[in-house]
Amino acid sequence: MDSEHHRRYRTTMVSTYYPDTSFLDYLVMPDGTEQSYGSDLLTMLLSGKVFMVNSRRRNGLILFKGYHAEFAGPGAAVGGDYDRDCRRVLPIGNLSLLTPESHEERQKAYLIRRQWIRLIKQITENPIPQQRVQKILDQFEQYFPAEIVAQLPDEAFALLVGVLPQTVGILRRLGSDEEGRFDD
Repeated sequence: MDSEHHRRYRTTMVSTYYPDTSFLDYLVMPDGTEQSYGSDLLTMLLSGKVFMVNSRRRNGLILFKGYHAEFAGPGAAVGGDYDRDCRRVLPIGNLSLLTPESHEERQKAYLIRRQWIRLIKQITENPIPQQRVQKILDQFEQYFPAEIVAQLPDEAFALLVGVLPQTVGILRRLGSDEEGRFDD
């Protein structure tokens, strides 16, 4: 009877993996253009040297790892051993990276990086994908001007909070449609 039960619920796995296309080769920006990544910035981060995002500017980096992305905002450490698995980077705002001048400054930058990771972790703990997307969009709009956030690709937000890029796109369109309705 158990084997009968298992056979009844057996399903076939369908793969949607396309090895010839990789999202990490480029991003499709909201205006439809493709943006490739600056290899100089990635090379710098993979050099093993530790940098920190300038805390006196509204800037940051989205660091694309194997199957997720991390955000390093103002004051956060980047590079070194922390980001050896980084595949691509997307600068946000007028990016400025500094070299920590002391052990204490480096430690503080690592603590700030952990805080940014914890913020994203709190968002991803929500089981409802649409709410995760809305929360990450709201958070980014608190740190950066809306026009900068609007230029960031759906794929970046999707990898930050573990949703499909289509979910981000739908919520962004719904948000802009609702704003348009209230303006009438």
